[in-house]
Amino acid sequence: MTANDRIRTTHIGSLPRPPELLDLLEQRQDGEDVDADEWDATVADATRDVVERQAEVGLDVANNGEQSRVSFNWYVADRLSGIDGEREQELWADLQEFPDYASETFETDVIDLSMQPVVTGPVEYTGHDDAKAELDGFQDALDDVDADFEDTFVTSASPSVVTATHVDDYYGDYEEYLFAVADAMAEEYELVAETGTTLQIDAPELLTVGHTAEYADAPLDEVKAATRLHVEALNEALSNVPAEQVRLHTCWGSYEGPHHLDTGLAELLPEIYEADITGLSVEQANPRHQHEYRAFAEHPVPDGWDLIPGVVDVKTNVVDHPETIADRLERVAAAVDDSTPLVAAPDCGFGTQAGIGMVHPEIAWKKLDALAEGAEIATERIY
Repeated sequence: MTANDRIRTTHIGSLPRPPELLDLLEQRQDGEDVDADEWDATVADATRDVVERQAEVGLDVANNGEQSRVSFNWYVADRLSGIDGEREQELWADLQEFPDYASETFETDVIDLSMQPVVTGPVEYTGHDDAKAELDGFQDALDDVDADFEDTFVTSASPSVVTATHVDDYYGDYEEYLFAVADAMAEEYELVAETGTTLQIDAPELLTVGHTAEYADAPLDEVKAATRLHVEALNEALSNVPAEQVRLHTCWGSYEGPHHLDTGLAELLPEIYEADITGLSVEQANPRHQHEYRAFAEHPVPDGWDLIPGVVDVKTNVVDHPETIADRLERVAAAVDDSTPLVAAPDCGFGTQAGIGMVHPEIAWKKLDALAEGAEIATERIY
């Protein structure tokens, strides 16, 4: 539990990857052979570097930067059985009005975001070795770096972001598919929790469901029902993980798009609050959603939870001013109960999809510098 004497700092999982690692990830995605020793050494160097830089910035809660993953969600294709091939995906509803913009914005040399992996067989967890290697590599980096982090975390995809981004061509029934994925991902959650680190569940779909093509014209009750179902599946997957060890990140999608069809935060917070977690990360710097700090006054954060507001934008190369960051933190603090600890963070990751860098790597680190400074300013104002 975070002590409520100052505003701590963290980030949301992915951090910029070096060019040599991006090259190897591209080769692996293309099905090319990659020398195992070169891969291990490159990942180890990149992980150690991002851990060291987090220490230099002064973040309180750090992770491995997801260096070995091709994306925050599609990495599971290497850890789940039954995934084979790909299929073109339908654009989100807000982007369908602007198809030329969408095609220009989501190009990457590493992965093709216009395509989705396809589930063609039973989904089971087969990624134990990969997960353990990632966890061990993070611990090695922590041992190598002289840092005094207050806590660490490791990210993992939620069951419903897996089902939202991997086409089902096997189960034929969405709930059966969803809960099969939940049973599989539970094994990864437990592996992370066994190390003693905090588990961060990445679940953007809890908020993005409203602007997907399937639900864009659906009544709000159907959107809420979908979110409730997704939270139910997540809770089943977390049944053997202490809630005190889990934080959850949700957002409206880490892409620079119109977002004019996003569902409001206040509409879905009660459903999200049913998750078996004790930390919640939500965008608050996104220009479409900066007004939504009021939702926390309308729907108070559950007792015992940390609130992790996003107070640094991750979609532009403008470095947020520390005073602006402090302003964002101050208005969130005014909306929540005095007993609710705040942990300052960016809106989302800086490298959620390898090869798509909306923010230049060095500017991303400068933004994290500003985050730490802004949290100090806000702490002086609030406490």
